[in-house]
Amino acid sequence: MKWEGQRESDNVEDARGSGGGGLPIGGRHIGIGGIVIALLASWALGINPLTVLGLLSGGGAPVQAPAQDSHAQDPAYRFVKVVLADTEDVWGAYFQRAGQQYPAPKLTVFRGSIPTACGTGEAAMGPFYCPGDRKVYIDLGFYDVLRDRLGAPGEFAQAYVVAHEVGHHIQNLMGTTEKVDRARGQESEREANAMSVRLELQADCYAGVWANLSQRSKGWLEQGDIESALNAAAQIGDDTLQKHSRGTVVPESFTHGSSAQRVRWFKRGNAAGDLKACDTFSASAL
Repeated sequence: MKWEGQRESDNVEDARGSGGGGLPIGGRHIGIGGIVIALLASWALGINPLTVLGLLSGGGAPVQAPAQDSHAQDPAYRFVKVVLADTEDVWGAYFQRAGQQYPAPKLTVFRGSIPTACGTGEAAMGPFYCPGDRKVYIDLGFYDVLRDRLGAPGEFAQAYVVAHEVGHHIQNLMGTTEKVDRARGQESEREANAMSVRLELQADCYAGVWANLSQRSKGWLEQGDIESALNAAAQIGDDTLQKHSRGTVVPESFTHGSSAQRVRWFKRGNAAGDLKACDTFSASAL
C-alpha cells in the first residue's frame, strides 16, 4: 500500500498521554476488535467468554480534551491519519454526488482507556466507533494483536479496520444505527445478536466499497493488499474466534458474523463500489 506522502487528516486526535481508566464502554456497539480481545482474554484466563463480553457494559463518563499531539512522526499514527484522510476524500465525494455533505468523523488514538460519550472505552475492547460523539477510537497496540495473535498482517488489513469503523459512522449518519438499537431493545438476545451481525456485515461491505473507490481514485493498492484485508475479515469471524477460544462454535451467540460472511460482504462491497449493494438487512441469506 503506497501511503507514504499522502495527505494526513486533521481530524485525528492523539490522547495517548491523557491517561484514563475505569469501566468498559456501555450502551453502544462493540468495535471490530472487541469480541476478538474478549475471547482471547477468556481463553487465556479460563473465563467464560460470555462473561467477559457481559462486562462490556457500563455507565457513561465525561469526555476529556485530548492531549497535545506528541507522536506526529510515529509511523503507525501517521498511517491512520492517511487512511482516515482517504475515507474523508472518498465519502466526501460519494455524498457530494448524491447532493449531500459528508460530516467526517474524528479519530482518537489512545492508550489503555479513555472517556467517551458512550462510556469509558478500553484498549482490550479493540477499535470502536461511538455514535454519541461521532468518533472512532483506536489503541494502536491492536495492530500488534491483529498481526501477531490473530494472523492478519499487512497495512491494508490495518486500513480495513479503520474503514470498518468509519462504516459505522456512515450507518450512524444514515439513521441505521438508531433503528437497529431500537429494534434490538425489543428483541430476544438471539434476535438482537442477529441484528448486530447484519449491522457489522454492512460495515464490512462499506469498507469494501471504500477500498474500491479509493483504488479508483489513487491507485495506491499493491498486489496482496485486498487479500490481506480479506484475511483479516476471516480471522475475526465469530466462528474462527470461538474455535480458537473454546473449541466449539455457537452460531446464536454471533454478533459480528462468521468468517465466510465477513469475507463475502467485504468482497461484495469491493466489487460494486456502491453502498446500495450493502443492504444486509433485506438479504435473505448472509
